[in-house]
Order: sequence, then structure tokens, then C-alpha cells
Amino acid sequence: MGKFGKDKRDIYYRLAKEEGYRARSAYKLLQIDDRFHILDGVKRCVDLCAAPGSWSQVLSRRLHGEKIDNQQDDVKIVAVDLQAMAPIPGVIQLQGDITNHSTATAIINHFDGDHADLVVCDGAPDVTGLHDIDTYIQAELLLAAVNITTHILKPGGTFIAKIFRGKDVLLLYSQLKIFFDEVVISKPRSSRNSSIESFAVCRNYNPPNGYEPTMFNTLMDGECEKYFDNVDNQKYLTNRQIIPFMACGDLTGFDSDSTYPLNLDENYQYHEPRQMPIDPPYKKAIELRKSSALSK
Repeated sequence: MGKFGKDKRDIYYRLAKEEGYRARSAYKLLQIDDRFHILDGVKRCVDLCAAPGSWSQVLSRRLHGEKIDNQQDDVKIVAVDLQAMAPIPGVIQLQGDITNHSTATAIINHFDGDHADLVVCDGAPDVTGLHDIDTYIQAELLLAAVNITTHILKPGGTFIAKIFRGKDVLLLYSQLKIFFDEVVISKPRSSRNSSIESFAVCRNYNPPNGYEPTMFNTLMDGECEKYFDNVDNQKYLTNRQIIPFMACGDLTGFDSDSTYPLNLDENYQYHEPRQMPIDPPYKKAIELRKSSALSK
């Protein structure tokens, strides 16, 4: 598919380039914020699994606003990812592993010892096409994000993360309810209907009495029991939770599963992607293909 074909196929991909976002996923966070107002009053924010940085761009634009250039406001945004990212105005970048305690410590240090008001995570594994495997790996990533969030999020804070709604997703809902008083599953308009992805909007961080944050995966079967045997937390004993599901985004707006025509007249201007990957894992394969060394 050529450049024009991709613009025609995906309206949010085209809009992202026109409005300066690095990826179409920016509109998912924009629509979540428009529906739930998660950025109201936020001063300290963390973007986990941030690359290529579209969510960090949204956070910077909405939290810094017009002060993004002079940096005189008291907003601090930390973006964390294993991969290197191109700089984003108003965002502190941290290259690290979210499963390491040192990463949590570095985040707190950037906040001068304070905790975050909001933690977001749009991370996802490279899908295999095998839905059960993809859902399991995504759940592992989500739980890792929850673990580090218990170190860096203040009581009453908000956590947003991508979730795959597989057949065993009710267990994940119950595990999230351990730490948050309110859990809502949201499906932005910019997320394709053909995708099983949604986003968990978790508000009012309230860990169980006696809970001590740890980088061990306390939510996995067989692991969490030893942490909660002595905790008065009846919510954990109920595996089946009724979790609200809400769509967000203008229902009369663009449909991410539709194809929109391009006005290919003399005024049409193709926009290149705003930020190409710095060191993608497929870089070597591209070089081999260009040199005709890659078997077809």
C-alpha cells in the first residue's frame, strides 16, 4: 500500500501527521480525557512504555499549554521506555525498565520526592495473531505497570492503561479493584472496533491496609495470596466484578474502521510521519532488504 493509500485508509493516521502527533494513538488519550477529565489538576504525570511518544505529546500540550516553551509552570511529565525517544518539549525522558526498582526511584527523584498524580500506560506487545497468547502477554505488561504504579502514584491518584478484553479479563478487573476504588473500561472512538483493545480508567488509588509496594508481581496467581492473607480486603475474594464499559469520543465524528476519500487536487499536501523510529528492531532487516541480502 502506497503513502496515499495509507492516508486514505486511516483517517486518524492522517490527522496525527497533520496535527504534529507521532502516532494515531494520541487521539485515544485525547478522547479519554475529554470523557473522564483525567488531566484536571494534574501536576506530576508519568507515561510508561511511552515510545514513540504520542501520549507524552498529549500530556505536554494539555498540561503545559502555552507555557511549554518557557517551562515556568510547575508541571512535571516523565516518559519511561526501554527504547530511546526523540526529545519532546516539556517532557523528561527516562530510558529504563518498568520492572526495575531503580526506575521507580528515578521517577520519584524527578518529582523531588513527591508521587505522581497520574500514571498512563499505552504499552502493548508485538502481537502474534494468536489472541490467547497476545492477551496473556498484554496482561503481564499491565500487571508490571500496576506494580511500578504502586511505588510512584499518590493515594487518590489515577491510572490509565491499555487492556485486551479476552475471555479471562474478569480476573484482571478484580485485581485492579484491589488498588482502585473505581475501575471503568473505556473504548475510544479512535480505537478500531475490530481490535480487542480497550483502556482501564482506574481512579482513586487506595491500596489495601498493610500493603507494601514491591517489584514482585503480586497480582499473579499463587503470588498475591501471601501478600493478602493478613489484609482485610474482601474485594479480592470476589473474582467476578461488574465493571462499567463506556465508549468515548464523538459518535458523529470519524470512524476508525472507515475509509475516507482524499481530495487529491493541487492543494493536497502529503505529510511525512512526524518522528521516524530511532532504532527500530526491524532496522537490520530493512538494511538487508536494501542490499538484496534478505531472502524473499
